[in-house]
Amino acid sequence: MNGLNCLWGMLWCASCAWGADIFVSPAGNDSHAGTEELPMRSVEAAVRKAGEGARGKCQVILADGIYYLREPLALRPEHSGLTIRAQNPGRAVLSGAVPFSADWQPFRDGIMKASVPAGLEMDVLMVNGKPMHMARYPNHDPEARIFNGTSADADSPRRVARWKNPEGGFLHALHARMWGDMHFRITGKKGDRLVTEGGWQNNRPSPPHDRYKFVENIFEELDAPGEWYLDRRENVLYLYPEPGTDLSRAVVEATGLPELVRLQGKEGAPVKNVTLRDLVLTGTRRTFMENREPLLRSDWTIFRSGAVLLRNTENCRILGCEFVHLGGNAVFVDGKNDRAQVRSCHIHEVGGNGVALVGDRSAYRGPRDYGEARGMALEKLDRTPGPKNGKFPSTCLVDDCLIWRTGLVEKQTAGVQISLARNITVRSCSIYEVPRAGINIGEGAFGGHVVEYCDVFDTVRETSDHGSFNSWGRDRYWAGDQMALSQDRNVVLLDCLQPNVLRNNRWRCDHGWDVDLDDGSSNYVICNNVMLSSGLKLREGFFRKVYNNIFVNNTLHPHVWFRESGDEFYSNIVFEDRYRQAGKMDFSPWGKNMDRNFVHAEGMKNTEKASGLAGQSGNDRRSIKGDALFVNPGKGDFSVRSSSPALKLGFRNFPMNRFGVRSPHLKALARTPDIPGTAGNSGKKGGTAPAAVRVRRLGAEVRVAEGEGDLSVFGLMPEDLGSALVVVKVQKDGPCSSAGIQPNDVLLTVDGRKVRGVKSLEQLLPPSGELKVTIRRNQENKNVAMQL
Repeated sequence: MNGLNCLWGMLWCASCAWGADIFVSPAGNDSHAGTEELPMRSVEAAVRKAGEGARGKCQVILADGIYYLREPLALRPEHSGLTIRAQNPGRAVLSGAVPFSADWQPFRDGIMKASVPAGLEMDVLMVNGKPMHMARYPNHDPEARIFNGTSADADSPRRVARWKNPEGGFLHALHARMWGDMHFRITGKKGDRLVTEGGWQNNRPSPPHDRYKFVENIFEELDAPGEWYLDRRENVLYLYPEPGTDLSRAVVEATGLPELVRLQGKEGAPVKNVTLRDLVLTGTRRTFMENREPLLRSDWTIFRSGAVLLRNTENCRILGCEFVHLGGNAVFVDGKNDRAQVRSCHIHEVGGNGVALVGDRSAYRGPRDYGEARGMALEKLDRTPGPKNGKFPSTCLVDDCLIWRTGLVEKQTAGVQISLARNITVRSCSIYEVPRAGINIGEGAFGGHVVEYCDVFDTVRETSDHGSFNSWGRDRYWAGDQMALSQDRNVVLLDCLQPNVLRNNRWRCDHGWDVDLDDGSSNYVICNNVMLSSGLKLREGFFRKVYNNIFVNNTLHPHVWFRESGDEFYSNIVFEDRYRQAGKMDFSPWGKNMDRNFVHAEGMKNTEKASGLAGQSGNDRRSIKGDALFVNPGKGDFSVRSSSPALKLGFRNFPMNRFGVRSPHLKALARTPDIPGTAGNSGKKGGTAPAAVRVRRLGAEVRVAEGEGDLSVFGLMPEDLGSALVVVKVQKDGPCSSAGIQPNDVLLTVDGRKVRGVKSLEQLLPPSGELKVTIRRNQENKNVAMQL
C-alpha cells in the first residue's frame, strides 16, 4: 500500500505542476490525479483544482460524454490563463439539466404519469434531448408565425372557468403594438378571472395584445403529444409522449441551472486569457420572468445572465462552441469586458439573445429613462463627452458565428445585441429565423461598432415595426425638447464618439425594413450593402453617410428628418424613382448631399434623369435612371458589368461571395436568403403615401394610414393600418383647427367608435354638436373636443 500511496502522491504532484493539463472523463473519479490515464470525473472539481495555486497556462480537457453540472463553473481571477476544451470537438457536453429515472404508468387518453423526487424543479422537460412543451392553449403549432400558436380567448372567463387551479401557469402575450413580448405568472384566479404578476419585460409598457397570447402549464390543457405537466404538490409528472417514444428507455431530463459557465472578475482584478473551446453547452432553464432591467430608453429590458456569462474580463475567448436548447441567453458579456471574442460558434434553439454585449448604466451621462428625459432642462444636460466610467464591453469581437432560431421564448431579443458598449465588431455571421432584429444596437452610446460581411435575413418573424438590423439613438440628444436640440446637432456626438459602420453585408427583412435606423440613430456610415427586400429607413438623426449600396426592389425611406440633418445619400443603386417619405419633411433640399444615385429600370435601353428623386429631395440633380446591367441577379450577384452607367455616378462593385460564415462546417449548415426577382420594377412607386381626401365637415384633408412607414412614424397599432386617418391639411377656422388638431395627427376614434377609413369617419359624424375625438400625436393618444 505504501508503494501505491507513493505513486498517487507522485501523480498528484505532477498534476499540480505549472501548466499541467487536467483530464476529465465521465468514467473518471474525482479522487484521481487528473492525468490522461487517471482522469477526474466532474468538471467542477477539475476547475477548482485548476484554480489552486499559481498554475500558469493550464488546460482542462474533457473526454467525450455529457457532464451534468450541479452548479455553474465559476472561473475567477486565479483561473486566468485556463483553457477548458473538448478532447474531440463537439463531443463534450456541458449540461445544466438534471437527468432522472421515472416509473411511467398509464394515466388516460395516451397520457403517462410518474412520481418524481420531492423538490424536483423543472422549467423545460427534455426527452431524448428534445424539449417538450408545457401543457398549453392553444396547442403548439410549428407553422404558426407568433408564439407557435395564439388565441384571443386564451385567458377568457369561459376558458379560465374550466381550470381547477391555474396557479403556477403562465400567460404569454405580445406587446400591444407588437414591439416585443410580455409574460405573466399566474398566481391564482378569482371566479373566472386570472390573477397574475409580471408584464415587465418591455421598456415601453403597454397592455398585452388582445389576440396574440397563449397560456401554458395548465393541467386541463394537457391534450396533445409532446405536452407535459408537473403537479408540484403531489410530485407527479404527467407526459403525453410523442408517437414512437419508448419511455422505458428514454433519457428524461429537467432543466435547472440558469448559467453553465461564469467568468467573474473583480474591479482591478479581471479574469484574463480564459478560453472555452469546442464544447457543446445545453440545458439551461428559461429566464423570461427575470428579464426586467430597462436598457436606457430603448424598447428593451434585459436579464444579465447567459449560458456563458462574462463579467470583468480581459482577452477571454469562446471558440468553436455549440449553444443549443437553452432557455435564456447563450452568451452575455456584462459590464466591463475588454477584447472578449466569440468566434466560429453555432448558436441555435435558444430562448433569449444569441450574444448580448451590455454595459452598466452607471457609465452613461444622460437621462436613463423616459420620465427623466422628458423633464430635463436642456441647460442642465451634461455636455462632457463619453462615458462616466469603463464599465462596458470594449473592443470585442463576434466573428464567423452561425446564429439562428434564437428568441424562442423572449421576442424582444436579437441574434447579436449591443448596448452601452464601444468598438464592437460583428463579422462574417449568418443570422436568421429570429423574432425581431438579427443585430440590434440599443442606443447611441458609445459608438465605433463595425458590422461587416454578415448575412442577416428571415427576421422580424413574430413582431412588427423593426428590421434585420435595428438601432435606436435615444442618447443625450433624445432628451428634453428634441426640436431645440436639433439646432445643436453636435449633442449626438457626445455619446456616439465614433461612427458605427455597416459595410459589405447582405440584409433581407420581409416584415419591416432591411436596415432600420430608428429614433435618433446618428453618426452612421452605411456602404457596400445589398438590401434584398425592404430598403433602408433613416428616422430623425444626424450625420448618416449612405453610399454604394444596392436596394433591390426598394429604395430609401426618409422619416421625419431634421432640416439640418447633415445626412448624405449618394452613389447608390435604387429600384424606384421615388423615396418612400414618411412624416413631415416640408423643406428643401433634404440632407447635406443626395446626388449621383442610380435608379435601376430593367431593360431600359437609354438613361434619363431621375426626375422623381430630384422632385422629392430637392437634390439628385445628377441622379439618373436606366438599366444597371447586373451580372447575375438571379443568383444573387448584383455586381454591375463594366459597361454599366451606374459606374459613371461613382458606384463601385464589391464582393458578392463573402456574406455570412466562413468556416466550412458552418457554411455547410447555414441557410442563405431567397433572392428576389428584379424584373418589372421600372418606375415602381409602391409604398408612397395614398392620396389625401377632403372631409369638408371637418375642414381637413386626410389619408388612410398604410404600411410599415406609418406604423413606425406614428407608433400605431398594426390593426390601425388601413383604418386610422392621417391628417394632411387643416383648414383655417374649421372644426379640426378649432379643436387644435394639426397636420400629422392621426384620427383614431370618434365618440369612442373606431375610425375605419374615410367613409366610416363620415358616417360617424353627427349633423351637429360636440364630438370626443381620440387622436395620436407624438406617439401618444390624446382626447380632444370638437364642435361641428
